[in-house]
Amino acid sequence: MINRQLLNPKSIVVVGGSNNLQKPGGKVLKNILDGGFDGDLYVVNPKEEEVQGIKSYQDPASLPETDLAILAVAAKLCPPTIKLLTEEKNTRAFIILSAGFSEESKEGAKLEQQVVDQVNQYNGALIGPNCIGLLNQNYNGVFTTPIPKLDPQGVDFISGSGATAVFIMESGIPKGLTFSSVYSVGNSAQMGVEEVLQHMDENFDPQTSSRVKLLYIESIEKPQMLLKHAASLIRKGCRIAAVKAGGSEAGSRAASSHTGALSSSDAAVDALFRKAGIVRCNGREELTTVASIFMHPPMEGKNMAIITHAGGPAVMLTDALSNNGMDIPPIEGEASKELLEELFPGSSVSNPIDFLATGTAEQLGKIIDYCNDRFDHIDGMTVIFGSPGLFPVYEVYDLLDEKMKNSRKPIYPILPSVVNVKDEIDHFIGKGRINFPDEVLFGNALAKVYNTPAPADVTQEVPSVDTRQIRSIIDQSQNGYLEPEKVQRLLDAAGVKRAGEAVVTDREEAAREAERLGLPVVMKVVGPVHKSDVGGVALNVGDADTVRKEFDRMMQIEDTTGILLQPMVSGTEIFIGANREASFGHMVMCGLGGIFIEVLRDVSSALAPVSRTEAYEMIRGLRSYGIIKGTRGQEGVDENAFAETITRVSALVDAAPEIAEMDLNPLMGNPREVVAVDARMRIDKQ
Repeated sequence: MINRQLLNPKSIVVVGGSNNLQKPGGKVLKNILDGGFDGDLYVVNPKEEEVQGIKSYQDPASLPETDLAILAVAAKLCPPTIKLLTEEKNTRAFIILSAGFSEESKEGAKLEQQVVDQVNQYNGALIGPNCIGLLNQNYNGVFTTPIPKLDPQGVDFISGSGATAVFIMESGIPKGLTFSSVYSVGNSAQMGVEEVLQHMDENFDPQTSSRVKLLYIESIEKPQMLLKHAASLIRKGCRIAAVKAGGSEAGSRAASSHTGALSSSDAAVDALFRKAGIVRCNGREELTTVASIFMHPPMEGKNMAIITHAGGPAVMLTDALSNNGMDIPPIEGEASKELLEELFPGSSVSNPIDFLATGTAEQLGKIIDYCNDRFDHIDGMTVIFGSPGLFPVYEVYDLLDEKMKNSRKPIYPILPSVVNVKDEIDHFIGKGRINFPDEVLFGNALAKVYNTPAPADVTQEVPSVDTRQIRSIIDQSQNGYLEPEKVQRLLDAAGVKRAGEAVVTDREEAAREAERLGLPVVMKVVGPVHKSDVGGVALNVGDADTVRKEFDRMMQIEDTTGILLQPMVSGTEIFIGANREASFGHMVMCGLGGIFIEVLRDVSSALAPVSRTEAYEMIRGLRSYGIIKGTRGQEGVDENAFAETITRVSALVDAAPEIAEMDLNPLMGNPREVVAVDARMRIDKQ
């Protein structure tokens, strides 16, 4: 795992170093030289005596001891080279740039495992193979460009893709984004994104460590590790954003229940990121824009003042912010009138604050001062200032830099004239500032940052359930769907309120049980998965004769083994489900129930265990939340009871991880209670 030799080596050997700068072995050596590495630098190349001015060892056996080896040779040469270096040269850190391993073939996978076994035997650190390398403030161990400005307080960036890491750096550098370190983990043979993040968490120093982490992930192999250390870093004051690519296909697999159909590994990633407090981004530009926002002080609220000398960008930014839950509140009162008098005629301070194309640096300064000192309801400012190219704007950008040094509220510069005033923007960035060239991209990213919740509490209150009873039922059950009687007992053991019910197989028994439960009743077939699709549900059956007739009809439906009777319960149909999602654990979901779950697909999800706070966030995050609250004279649903039931379902799957899928659909919710009227559970003990 990560060690001193990897992070701060006293000596480096490039195995496969070359004079050809178009080869990885040549370019990585040049980058190390250009970066001013102050340790001992060696090269192994069997055909050269000197490479880029560095003595070349034609046989690695003649090398002196060295901390770190960077390998740019054929995959088949890596295992014997690493064996020699670990056993004879005390080498304890390796970066393998070479491809041809597990990403290519079974034979390559065997070579990769040999490498990992050898490195692990000596408690060494391995990055790669099939990566661009590692870049930090001690050495430029990558074979690519650009090499970004390295700053201890810049971004720590971990990428599962080397090429994408380059593209993301190319996106961030022109904005002024700096980097503290860049890890390209490639095949993640020994260390993936999760292990690097773990190291950053366990070695976090509040005085010296970067507080911004960026992740590009294509496969989450250890979600619980990622969750633990990302949440821990954020609690320590860090901010994390990530792109998780490759999730769309996962959601298309077939599933036998509503919950299974709505669940996917990409939805699980969403739930994991929310639980950890990670801002999920959809692409490179959004990721670097979020990172740039992280490099500014956080807004304490959601009220933004938009300061502009151009109307169009201000309107587009207003739309982007307001459409995503941010506010651009009116600016009124005596202070606004005073400010208006300081500006040219035709200006507006209503918000956006438009001080016209003729506005001056002095006027911009006064506007910022008013937003800081007089407009108490403003939480942050964006300053949009470009140029038609008629005159230089150094004065404006210098003033903006000075104001940002002392502002009590964050100021976000939107400088869109990246061609006309390129020199002035470069001058501004040279002062350590960051530019947001696109106002809509900035607005959407800022709203995403604001709307990402803080990490879930480490210690979560879990409802008390009858674990002994739950385990007894599960242990005595076989794989597959549970019988209704067992489902009822599990719900009772979990404290989930349910309607009275009876399962019958005889028409006269059906009439007696209906009268016992209290007419009118609901009748549902037992057996078919989607009951309403096959005519297997009869509502509001009000007398014994109709019960008998419906019993006879339903028993003719294919796969029916019995009829479930329940008293009619009034209210809004809602849904709670749970699904076991590979290594992520259980996802718990909620939404409107009945047929609406498939029609609207309006579902909120969270990874178990689900706290009461998370349950409320799930409910209030639904697009249909207005129906839950009650609208236009219709009764709503008791949110407390809804949230309580969500947490109890979470506690149930925690006590019984063998539950692969679980549907409570529908539950009937009204202002007084939430009652389960239909439930299915599938067991898979794997």
